[in-house]
Amino acid sequence: MKRTSYVEIVINNKSSHTNTTYTYGVPDGLADQISIGTRVMVPFGKGNRLIEGYVVDDNIDLAAPTFKIKYIQKILDEENLISKKLIELCKWMREEYLCTYIDAVQCVIPTGISYKSDRKIRLRDDYDSMQQMNTKLSDKQNAVVEVLRSYKHITESSLKQMLSFDPSSTIRSLENKNMVILEDHFKKEVNGLTEKIIRISENLNTFEVMGKLKKNAVKQRQILNYLQENGATQWSELRKNLGVSANLIDSLREKGFIDIEIIEKKRDIFGKEEILKDKIFELTDEQNQIIQEVIPFMINLQYQPFLIHGVTGSGKTEVYMQLIGKVVEQSKEAIVLVPEIALTPQMIERFRSRFGNQIAVLHSKLSLGERYDEWNRIKRGEVKIAIGARSAVFAPFDNLGIIIVDEEHEHTYKSEQNPKYHAVEVAEFRCKQHNAVLILGSATPSLESYYKTEKGLYKRLVMETRYNQNKLPDIHIIDMRAELLNGNKSVFSESLHREILKNLEMGEQTILFLNRRGYSTFISCRSCGYVAKCPHCEISLTYHKNNHFLSCHYCGYKQNPPETCPKCGSKYIKYFGTGTEKIEKMTVELFPNARIARLDLDTTSRKGSMEKIIREIKQGKVDILIGTQMIAKGLDFPNVTLVGVIAADMNLNLPEFRAAERTFQLITQVAGRAGRGQRLGRVIVQTYEPEHFAIQASQNHDFVSFYHQEMAMRESFSYPPFSRLVNIMITGEEEADVIKIANEYATELKYELKGIDLSVQDVIFGPGPAALARINQKYRWQIIIKSKAIDQKVIRGIINTIRSDILKKNNVNNVNISIDINPFNML
Repeated sequence: MKRTSYVEIVINNKSSHTNTTYTYGVPDGLADQISIGTRVMVPFGKGNRLIEGYVVDDNIDLAAPTFKIKYIQKILDEENLISKKLIELCKWMREEYLCTYIDAVQCVIPTGISYKSDRKIRLRDDYDSMQQMNTKLSDKQNAVVEVLRSYKHITESSLKQMLSFDPSSTIRSLENKNMVILEDHFKKEVNGLTEKIIRISENLNTFEVMGKLKKNAVKQRQILNYLQENGATQWSELRKNLGVSANLIDSLREKGFIDIEIIEKKRDIFGKEEILKDKIFELTDEQNQIIQEVIPFMINLQYQPFLIHGVTGSGKTEVYMQLIGKVVEQSKEAIVLVPEIALTPQMIERFRSRFGNQIAVLHSKLSLGERYDEWNRIKRGEVKIAIGARSAVFAPFDNLGIIIVDEEHEHTYKSEQNPKYHAVEVAEFRCKQHNAVLILGSATPSLESYYKTEKGLYKRLVMETRYNQNKLPDIHIIDMRAELLNGNKSVFSESLHREILKNLEMGEQTILFLNRRGYSTFISCRSCGYVAKCPHCEISLTYHKNNHFLSCHYCGYKQNPPETCPKCGSKYIKYFGTGTEKIEKMTVELFPNARIARLDLDTTSRKGSMEKIIREIKQGKVDILIGTQMIAKGLDFPNVTLVGVIAADMNLNLPEFRAAERTFQLITQVAGRAGRGQRLGRVIVQTYEPEHFAIQASQNHDFVSFYHQEMAMRESFSYPPFSRLVNIMITGEEEADVIKIANEYATELKYELKGIDLSVQDVIFGPGPAALARINQKYRWQIIIKSKAIDQKVIRGIINTIRSDILKKNNVNNVNISIDINPFNML
């Protein structure tokens, strides 16, 4: 007798209760087609409802099952959707970031391709006789039946919308009574794009065909004549040129006069955009030395992480492209990560000019269909290079040779959504899997990465000179306290105003940087002190003047600004604070003849808007660019010679241990936008804290000095990299439930850790309200763990076990416990 084979499957279900693998039997007919990474449809739960799943282990040894085995019903794809290496990555992420299996799996597949079931419900044909056999129906059951009497069949989601209650349990009760029939219907949000190709049937004589048509079949003759003259034609072209209907085409096919072929059509994200010829750059000694240092590891297929510490404008991108060229020569593949979508167009342009159509692009500004097509191009081996933001690290390459993380210090590489992964850590794991090289590049490396070079975990490579041989821009610190004493109440210091005028006269471009969008940061009543806050988040609303609304930058809530105070009725409503929108208005008033553009989330929400602004800057159609942090790194405009930092200390006083590091990085990076062409650059940094060591170090472009001062503070307070942080966030709509769970969690945690670390009281902080205590109608309490001595794998296990136990014990569905390992943001 043939032995049944078994596999372990992860179910596509977000519930924490299903965060495990399930054993399924493999039918004999499917045994040769199923392996790790296969996507299947399986019966699940008490009702054996079909659900999507992913095979994560095969050849399971289960000689004598002690439970009833269910069997795989269907394979959903012609080829495995996920490779074995990516399944290994998913397992690692589940352990490392304490996420669910399915959260990890959904990182490595394109959004929108999962099959979602929307069951259709109908009354049984013999419903009336079945009703006589059953007891009297409840009010809810009768309500469902009345709707079903009006519709032959209806989807479960539509039924929910038509009733005043959730009918799920009622539908099940009717099914148990054999009164309704449920049918599963599966659909995806995104599918491959197809096109119909129409041609005259082979072996048919066109003249004979014409003779068979009726005399009044004018349109059909017109179609056949067109196909005779033009050959095989796309349906969209026929419809456009002849104005014919689908019925006419179907009629000709039924008569056997034409053939229709359905072919796959790719969504072209570049359109007719011309690929410019690559410029040939002569390498500097520093660039060449770095390339020669890395190549042996690539040739020997040896994993090695490198940190390229190169000043702004030193030519790191050319180094990246040269190394990728070597990888492609080896028939291997490359991933390039950039921290901001704003940087992607420039990076793509550079890489397309060098590598042509060997590039795929992955980022959230693409439509679901475009992302699906780009992912497929990678999966099928049609391209060798993937470029994109954080999620591009999961590009489905099978033969990786290199991963490059540009501006590696950026916080955007850390996901704020589950799973809360860090792209650099994922890149490390993938490079180890493939024996590939990892390149991290930055002018202002993260302290953690630089620390790893000192410990020998990364190799540090240095580029101290700009490619154009110009010196780094002069940075002038302006004390805004002195400006105020001198009677200048403007956000523009006299120096900055003077330098902007000079730039306009010289025909050179200026960047003004302020890391806050909107017009005013809050509005308040001067009579009673009322501040307009978001009703869902308890955070002050930002005023956007162009659209005349108040907006919450956390949950998206919007409202019209009040004309009188809602609290006391006073008319003394005043707008306080400054954002990029207000800076734009002031700049227009001060420099009326200047051509001004703004680059922030508000101006780049529409598809293509960012590329348009960047193109206009490059073409010299913009004199002054105003923007947030998206303009602070990576952008290369040779005619920008002046950068003004409006409020350098904006982030310094945040309750965040990385505040000084982020301030130094932002100033240094935005300063690096000046003087990248032939002309020297200069920078005006405005601040109310000119003596702060982060601002002093940025004035001298002195990363090493900043590093040693900041690291001394980190070590004295046991902050990373001298410890590991874990942020446990408890959220829910009922504050009492949140507090109860937070207290229970902390108590259990302290008890479990007592046996591991004697200084447990110094390791666990909280529970207490988060700095942002309420967001999107949910209260937020947190527990922070700071540990040095504790085994990280052990502590992760304890944290996860306590989370599962508490949620089961309390049986609360309205409270969520989110765990962030090494958080970048603890607000």
